[in-house]
Amino acid sequence: MTVLILGGTSEAAALDQHLAEQAPDIRAIISLAGHTVDPRPSNLPVRVGGFGGIEGLRQYLRDEGIIAVIDATHPFAAIMPFHAEHACKAENVPLLAIRREPWHAAAGDRWEGVRDMEAAAVALGPEARRVFLTIGRLDLPAFADAPQHHYLVRAIEPIGDRLPVPHVTVIQQRGPFQTEDEEALMRREGIEILVSKNSGGDATAGKLIAARRLGLPVIMVERPPKPDVETVAHVDQVLPWLVAQGLFVTERGV
Repeated sequence: MTVLILGGTSEAAALDQHLAEQAPDIRAIISLAGHTVDPRPSNLPVRVGGFGGIEGLRQYLRDEGIIAVIDATHPFAAIMPFHAEHACKAENVPLLAIRREPWHAAAGDRWEGVRDMEAAAVALGPEARRVFLTIGRLDLPAFADAPQHHYLVRAIEPIGDRLPVPHVTVIQQRGPFQTEDEEALMRREGIEILVSKNSGGDATAGKLIAARRLGLPVIMVERPPKPDVETVAHVDQVLPWLVAQGLFVTERGV
């Protein structure tokens, strides 16, 4: 009897720690897509790579005796949440999604919302600008069609040849990032505009506050659609959900 956690986020890492401390009798496996070569350390067994589509995930649920699935994938995961929905429904396995609240513009923000990375590249305009890309490495190719800009890219891992333009500087870092550091970085690099995914959360929100302080525009890429499944916002809601499903009983009954 195993719980499958579809991971890749800080929420998945926090759930890993939470279950290890609060429910050590639960056997859980964290599944990672494999986009990050050096993921955060885990207290739980980790599998890396895809399942082979919906049918592959269904087979995995059967083979591993999965009794529940927790979707803690990234807010910009566009495929796996739907695969999880279909596979869990077909196998009659309870599914819960952890979805963090998106960011919302505050007074003083200069945000322009766009639907995807291609639209973000167009929104930069034809004139050369100093652009801070905080979108990770996988979405960088969309900006190759706007080679006139000077790009400052922050990513966890090397970007390779994903952004083949004349002017690109890469900072290899993993969050969280403090507001004061973000502001100092933008001043030092002469940043004129910020491009961000609307990932939500506290770990990388400092860049938005820094942009507000500096009066900089932000191109905000909105999240892709998600399936309509049962959802919670916080990791500490997962264990009560497992109890409510009749899958686990704590010593205190909660």
